[in-house]
Amino acid sequence: MIEVAKDVLETLLTMMGVTASVVPQAAPLVDEKEGATAPIAFDIEGDDLGILIGRHGQTLSCLQYIVRLIVAHQTEAWVPITIDVEGYKQRRYEALQALAWRMAEQVKARRVSVTLKPMSAYERRIIHLTLADHPDVTTQSIGEGEARRVVIWPKE
Repeated sequence: MIEVAKDVLETLLTMMGVTASVVPQAAPLVDEKEGATAPIAFDIEGDDLGILIGRHGQTLSCLQYIVRLIVAHQTEAWVPITIDVEGYKQRRYEALQALAWRMAEQVKARRVSVTLKPMSAYERRIIHLTLADHPDVTTQSIGEGEARRVVIWPKE
């Protein structure tokens, strides 16, 4: 399964005219579902790969989705696949965790809710999981579609 996914990803990169290498990685930071099949993870390495990340990681998310669809079609089985570009998702994960803690401390100190900017479902999940056990705040997603955002509330 890993070889099929790697071949699909390498073929897509070649068709896009992107010179890069695909390196298998350990499981991603945030699993899609607990108890689900272990995800296949890849990191794409090379020079000037910002084009693969896109604005706010949208191109990377789309590439990951396309690879998942192609692999599922070829193997007739759905397998979770995670794709990263030069550690972008790792850095974004850490930045979102830091943001969540900073905002939680602000909410705790001021006792006023804070609404974060719109985020993807993956990014909102990171915020929710980071603050899930926080003793002084709670989180909730509001809005619809691409305008969906996280609100951090003080606990009563």
